[in-house]
Parts: sequence; C-alpha cells; structure tokens
Amino acid sequence: MRYVLKLSYDGTRYAGWQRQKNALSVQEALEDGMARALGGKYSVTASGRTDAGVHAAGQTCHFDAEGLTVPPEKLPDCINRFLPADIRVLDGRTAGQTFDCNRSAKRKTYRYSLYVSEREMPLKERYAVRIGAAPPLGALEKAAKLFEGEHDFKAFCASGSAVKTTVRRIYFVRVEESETFGGRDISVSVCGNGFLYNMVRTLVGELLELASGKRSEESLALAFASGKRELLGKTMPAKGLTLMSVEYGEDINRL
Repeated sequence: MRYVLKLSYDGTRYAGWQRQKNALSVQEALEDGMARALGGKYSVTASGRTDAGVHAAGQTCHFDAEGLTVPPEKLPDCINRFLPADIRVLDGRTAGQTFDCNRSAKRKTYRYSLYVSEREMPLKERYAVRIGAAPPLGALEKAAKLFEGEHDFKAFCASGSAVKTTVRRIYFVRVEESETFGGRDISVSVCGNGFLYNMVRTLVGELLELASGKRSEESLALAFASGKRELLGKTMPAKGLTLMSVEYGEDINRL
C-alpha cells in the first residue's frame, strides 16, 4: 500500500533533503525515525529535494508498506515521537499505487522571506535574509509580473543540473510586506508547475535588481532568450526559502 506524508522542517542543520554519505539529511532523519516507530526499513520519495538550509512548511513524500497496523491518520503522532524536534509529520493518508509525490505534483509554492534593517535581527535571522534597503512595494509588484507565465529558466538554474527541459510555468509571483518589531518584512511567494535547482533564490535576487532599477526588462528578456547565467545577479541565501505547499489536483486531496 502507498502512504503519503506531509512534513514541516527547519532545514538549518541539514545538508538538504536527500540522504548523503557524510552529512545529515532530512530524508535520513525521517527514514530512521520511521524505522524506529514502525519497525522495518522504509524508503521515502519527496515532492522535491530541498537544498541545504532550505525549510519546508508543506513538503510531501510517499512510501510503500504492507501490513502496517497504524492507521494513516495516526502516522504523524506515531512517527513524531522518534523524530528530532526540527522535523514533524503533519498529515498521513493513503494513495493509489500509481501516485508519485514528485511526478504527480501539479503546483508547488515557495516563499522567500526578507527583512529590511541596518543590523541583523537575531529573532529573524534563522528564516529570513537581511537587506539594508529595499525598493517600494509597487516596484517589486511590477517587476514580479515579468516572471509570470511560461519561460525558459535555464539562466536561473545552477550549472550541472540534469533536467529534460528548463521551461517552467509560473502561475504567480506575489510580493507582500508588513511592519514588525524589527521594521519592514517582505515575503515573495512563487507558485509554478515545477522548479529548477536554485531557481527561486536566483529569481528573488533578480527581482530585487529589477525593482531597484539596477537591471532592466530588456536584460531579463535577454537572459530568458540566451539561457546565460552570467546575465543575472546573485543567488540569494538558502535560509530565506521555504517550501510552502504542493498541490496534486484529482490524484489526491491537497495536503
């Protein structure tokens, strides 16, 4: 039987999602906790492999098992007892055998968090990236529209990525701001049908450049057309990025 889990984790101390030989990964911690909780050995497949330092509020993964005595809805409480405090299972359910958390995904939404301050704010540093100044909200919203639709994001992809196509459809790029105890907070939510390695972090870096007038719409169009990474700005740090949700349409209810 195929089971599906929804997860939340703080990626700060992990070398990404995927199990590695010489570094701690989210996958390793989860699979080890499942083995202790349920007995046996399990291999989980995620909706996507988050990078080192990237967080998740709504990661999903599936695994196959026969003869489990724990009902799907009880899996979170059962497994969480054996997980570190920075990883939690939020939901458990079953799915058809052809369902795949990665290949069946219709949409994914990431959020990148920034805050504007002259100095580092200790209570924000873990999940957001400090910038000394930021463009007005209107300029950010205008620039965000340039990324929506279907584009070839080859220039936004880290070198060495092995993918069949670098064309992706972005459904929305939404910029929101708020005032908190530390000043101005900015969040950039990006929803698409799939993402390349480092794509969202590079997109946010380019968004800031465009909104501040350091780069033009023409330069972005050239980057899309040529696929040259050197035409874009820096890739933003991993700690500001969180995988918020994964949507599956009719294959499974939204987790």
